[in-house]
Amino acid sequence: MIQSMTGFGKVTAELPSKKVTVEVKALNSKQLDLSTRIPGIYKDKEMAVRSLLLQEVERGKVDFSIFIEYIGKDTPTQINLAAIESYYNQIKDVSEKLNIPVPADWFTTLLRLPEAIKSDIAEVDESEWELVMKTIKEAIKHLKEFRLQEGAMLQKLFEQKIGNIASLLDRIGEFDAERIEKIKTRISESIAKLNGVEIDNNRFEQEMIYYIEKLDVNEEKNRLDNHLKYFISTMNNGHGQGKKLGFIAQEIGREINTLGSKSNHAEMQQIVVQMKDELEQIKEQVLNVL
Repeated sequence: MIQSMTGFGKVTAELPSKKVTVEVKALNSKQLDLSTRIPGIYKDKEMAVRSLLLQEVERGKVDFSIFIEYIGKDTPTQINLAAIESYYNQIKDVSEKLNIPVPADWFTTLLRLPEAIKSDIAEVDESEWELVMKTIKEAIKHLKEFRLQEGAMLQKLFEQKIGNIASLLDRIGEFDAERIEKIKTRISESIAKLNGVEIDNNRFEQEMIYYIEKLDVNEEKNRLDNHLKYFISTMNNGHGQGKKLGFIAQEIGREINTLGSKSNHAEMQQIVVQMKDELEQIKEQVLNVL
């Protein structure tokens, strides 16, 4: 079964002094485009996290985040009183010297300045990191389960659209013989209107056969049928088939276009337009396949 590149996973772990929440989101992308947001306390573990994501997520635009919520009064983040007092005095001096109004909201202004907040980052013990890593793996598992669910819906859509194209292809056969006869009749009637022109019937018959062969669409119909079956079998081979399905969709499009250019028949051209509409929906959604 195919998987979607779109997915979401979120898991929260409770430690004695804090809650750690891991979120991983994925959207479609040609390659793996990985963005991580990791608190300073776990920064030295970032390479291990990225390595795990590279291995498990495979492809897509991935946003990975770890959030920490401290429980109780103890927190490693504190207001830097000395820095804020210095900023406060400097701003007042500048205000007086340049005749500029002081800020209306002192706290908002001062807390946004560099070094206004200081963080005492302690080393993470192995038992805490094992729990965090377990939480990360669980969030990735949820992401992959989400991708499977989305993939199942995409697979149903593709099966429906491929089936629709196959049904339309069968309808083309209904008009093929009628189309050839109409073309023969139209050419014969045009020749008959050429008064005083001597026609070599043998040569005319040869040219007619050559022209009809050029308009024959049996090869295109067979190739299109094979591409449709190949799309389904590739889809059933498992995940990681997104790029391949995209290539097959392009080949399907080429055969449909050739059918349209060779049909020379109103009803057949209408069917080709319907085929193109079904294929366009496939192409649009195949970009989301992992």
